[in-house]
Amino acid sequence: MATSIEGASPISTVEQVKAASQDTATPRLIKEPLQYSGSLDEYRSFEAAPVIGTEFPDLQLTDILNDNRKIRDLAIIAVSQRGVVFFRNQNISSDEHKFLLQKLGELTGKPATSKLHRNAVNNSQRGVAVNEYGKLDDEIAVISSEVERKFWGDEFGPRSGMIASEGWHADITSERVPPDYASLKITHSPEDNAGGDTLWASGYEIYDRLSPPIRQLVDGLKALHYQPYFSTISKKHDIELLKGERGAPENIGYDFEASHPVVRTNPVTGWKSLFGAGGEIENGLIKDVTKRESEILKKYFLQLIAENHDLQVRLKWKTNDLAIWDNRSTFHTATTDYEGKRQGNRVLSIGEIPYLDPASKSRREALRALSF
Repeated sequence: MATSIEGASPISTVEQVKAASQDTATPRLIKEPLQYSGSLDEYRSFEAAPVIGTEFPDLQLTDILNDNRKIRDLAIIAVSQRGVVFFRNQNISSDEHKFLLQKLGELTGKPATSKLHRNAVNNSQRGVAVNEYGKLDDEIAVISSEVERKFWGDEFGPRSGMIASEGWHADITSERVPPDYASLKITHSPEDNAGGDTLWASGYEIYDRLSPPIRQLVDGLKALHYQPYFSTISKKHDIELLKGERGAPENIGYDFEASHPVVRTNPVTGWKSLFGAGGEIENGLIKDVTKRESEILKKYFLQLIAENHDLQVRLKWKTNDLAIWDNRSTFHTATTDYEGKRQGNRVLSIGEIPYLDPASKSRREALRALSF
């Protein structure tokens, strides 16, 4: 397992950070729970909601970028166990942001071939800079209200008439190798500091709320994740889709569909989570059941996500706030209730091919076992 490089000289550039960690071997793909070492106990934190979300109100992520032990612990206890973690007013640069996301995956065992995602549409070809110096970067998807309005008009705006709860999804699960960790840093919040909140829901808790017979059913199912958005945008606006790999050798081509287990095991925690649900399977299906049964299950899963507010957490953003979440075990949705500009940098670490370990437990089962 990777060793800490705590005590290294202060970070001045991303190149120094990379050089400092070159001697740390990337661990194998881990399929048993990882253990928290306690290295983050010195930082003040609190639970944002009972079953999901932790906030570190004082920690600057740049202070731990050269400490592999702390980054690994952040991945284990704050992100993968709690689902999503919030940091306020961060000074982390776009390059450091990318470095952090890649290390979160590397230090918790993702394959060596998995890098950072490159979005087929939302990339440097849009000409939207990731920082004040005009830098363009294919490995950062700039989430921009101005670009979205250009693509879709008012279709997803505050007066579109769309039911907001229909927006729940996990990121880019239509890739054959989807992200493990995802992060968004808001660089421009709405001018009146109102609106544009993001909500997350716990896939662990959703699975725990299924009855034993339904768990037995869904444990054996797969879902087709299909995202026609990229092809639609490409044709509508004459946009060339990104060529080459999108963060992993398997993520190529323009079909944007993949078959994944409806329930997957998170290799960091060993817990089961509902995975085949939300927006990325809206145009797909639950496999090996009838079409009607697929639609019933899809609707039920979305209902569990959207209508159980006690398994959700909500973040009201301010400029330079940053969130990191485990994309394997959470769903999220933006709130488009604002008129002004909202923009942020999203970085996605590509992880492992989703799998279900029959020996894995639900979150409640695992925590209950620890209490005895």
